Amino acid sequence: MYPNQLENLIFALQRLPGVGAKTAERYAFTILDWDAEKRKDLIASLNGIDQIQHCEICGNLSSGKICSICENHNRNQNIICVVSYPKDIVAIENMQSYEGVYHVLNGLINTSKGILPDMLNINALLKRINEETEEVILAVDPTIEGETTALYLEKLLQGHVKVSKLAHGIPVGGHLDYADARTLAKAFEGRSSNEK
Repeated sequence: MYPNQLENLIFALQRLPGVGAKTAERYAFTILDWDAEKRKDLIASLNGIDQIQHCEICGNLSSGKICSICENHNRNQNIICVVSYPKDIVAIENMQSYEGVYHVLNGLINTSKGILPDMLNINALLKRINEETEEVILAVDPTIEGETTALYLEKLLQGHVKVSKLAHGIPVGGHLDYADARTLAKAFEGRSSNEK
């Protein structure tokens, strides 16, 4: 029907979440209509993804071995906010009031999908906690998987460090990256904790 190159592009675009055959076809024709410069920019952006790696300290996405947040000595290194995915960091940073550092689990415990605690970035978190650590904030999605993960981490860290969770304000089943900055700020202000 279409040339192989266009068929391959349509097929590749269908791999994106929420993109069906018709949407992929529309995207492919849009790209086909772009001038050569726009297409080169897209190709360069896609090729640049290969240079992205995980920060050796926190697990965030980075273009080097250490991410810009971990390298920033103006941030409070003794308060660690634990998130599920790197995109959650962007949501929290948008509220412009958190000055600590992060730790990315790169997933949540989900036994039905075979995702167990040892498959998450938990050991690296444990290595970061020392006598100077003031607080670990559990900022995971309020889903069943998020609550399971938070409960697991609370029990693991209990007696070692102050652990707090975000207060309600983010709806159950919601996702951090969809929350507006004000809702997220309120959730941070009302977070609960278990004392050391």
